Amino acid sequence: MRGFLKVALLSSVFAVSSHAAGAEALKLGVLATLSGAGTAWGIAMQGAAELAAEEVNSKGGLEVGGKKYQVEVIAYDDHYKAADALTAFNRLVFDDGVKYVVGPLGSAPALALLPVSTENKVITMTMAFTPKALSAEYRYSLRPVIPSDVFSDPQIKWVVQKLGAKRVGGLFPNDESGQQVGAANEAAYQAVGAKFVAKEFFERERVDFVPLLTRVLAQNIDAFELDGNSPQTAGLLVKQLRELGFKGPIIRTGGDATADILKIAGKEATENVYVHQPINSELASIQEYTRRFETKYKVPLNAFSPFFYANVQMLFAGMQKAGTVTDVDKVREAVLGLKDFDSVLGKVNWIGQAQWKSNQQLDAPFYVALLKGGEAHVVAKCTPVVCE
Repeated sequence: MRGFLKVALLSSVFAVSSHAAGAEALKLGVLATLSGAGTAWGIAMQGAAELAAEEVNSKGGLEVGGKKYQVEVIAYDDHYKAADALTAFNRLVFDDGVKYVVGPLGSAPALALLPVSTENKVITMTMAFTPKALSAEYRYSLRPVIPSDVFSDPQIKWVVQKLGAKRVGGLFPNDESGQQVGAANEAAYQAVGAKFVAKEFFERERVDFVPLLTRVLAQNIDAFELDGNSPQTAGLLVKQLRELGFKGPIIRTGGDATADILKIAGKEATENVYVHQPINSELASIQEYTRRFETKYKVPLNAFSPFFYANVQMLFAGMQKAGTVTDVDKVREAVLGLKDFDSVLGKVNWIGQAQWKSNQQLDAPFYVALLKGGEAHVVAKCTPVVCE
């Protein structure tokens, strides 16, 4: 996992660059959590940028407007902190001259830097679930991943109807991301006749959840919600819940964390766990992407990665359509004008006008899976309206 080691040990920038003779450089930034609890997501984003760069560079570069460009990836670790994210973003924009960024990861980092990205016309590809990330005023903020307020409603309706869950508990990080996800989940459960009877908040660095979980279990819950937690934290919560004797269904209605849940909690503890699956692993394009990612990074694929890869694919196609890499407004217009785009996810489009007054949200199907025997088995396919 070379990229992680370089960022973590040097606390600096690294580049992937193999300039062909006569080719100009096209800088692509990565601003993500490359150490700590959110590392799985950060490596997913970094990997998407690097693999997309490798693909075009291996063909001699990206041809735009009669010129060839070698893509150079510049990555910084934001440590999942708003202040660090803003510092790193300023470095990308003002020191490195980057106009296109894979990131930021979380809601708090996004809210810290979006005014800067808007003023300086920097296209960002965020994983922030806060609705504010797609406010119409933030014209250059694209979101390739599907957020809780899109996928939580149909998934929660499905699990409540299928499992009969009425009393739900959950733990959420005590920051903008956790508060937004917690509120969205609580509203979605209540809308289908269930009730959030126990909700606790914690600092992201925490690893011992037994006191908090004990309070939650004392409310006689019949299901536990994992949404809003990093993959590693989700795995710890499943492990500690089972150790405390909770045998009911554990539900992950958002954010791919399957590999980490299985690795940390173990096969036995993950029985009767329902997880959000962003991708269809049966697609040949996903299987090939998974092979490339896991060969390069030696870690299981986090399913958010193909979404960022698809967004970078669309960014490159938009540049080619616009005939420029420097006019960000033309590139933005061309990217958002792509319809039924053939990506690693299959055909994708843009949505969001009705919900956020801006079509800057990538649209793709998603899934519910049951963990059984140490593997995820898809049990429902979903749209923003229904799972079936």
